[in-house]
Amino acid sequence: QVQLVESGGGLVQAGGSLRLSCAASGRAFSSYAMGWFRQAPGKEREFVSDISYSGDSIYYVDFVKGRFTISRDNAKLTVFLQMNSLKPEDTAVYYCAQARGPYTSQKTEHEYDYWGQGTQVTVSS
Repeated sequence: QVQLVESGGGLVQAGGSLRLSCAASGRAFSSYAMGWFRQAPGKEREFVSDISYSGDSIYYVDFVKGRFTISRDNAKLTVFLQMNSLKPEDTAVYYCAQARGPYTSQKTEHEYDYWGQGTQVTVSS
């Protein structure tokens, strides 16, 4: 069974930065793509970014391009999301997820089969 544990969330002022981490255990971490999603109050969970098993393919949704950076350390079984220039609209619970294979294509929840419990990110104006 795969376990994903996020950390690094918190309260930050607009323009600030946070670095989220997601530590994995279970099946071979280095064989699967990893993604970050978020869910704001009253909204559906949405895709933010993902990274292929080796890091050779990275994708960001438009509203975080240039501000967020995803990375992974396969030796440490961890995926990261560096978030800079945070805005109040980035406030959400952030979830990491492990994909069903080494790459993803649709960037939807259906491509992921394991999820973390989420970490709260709150950006004040």
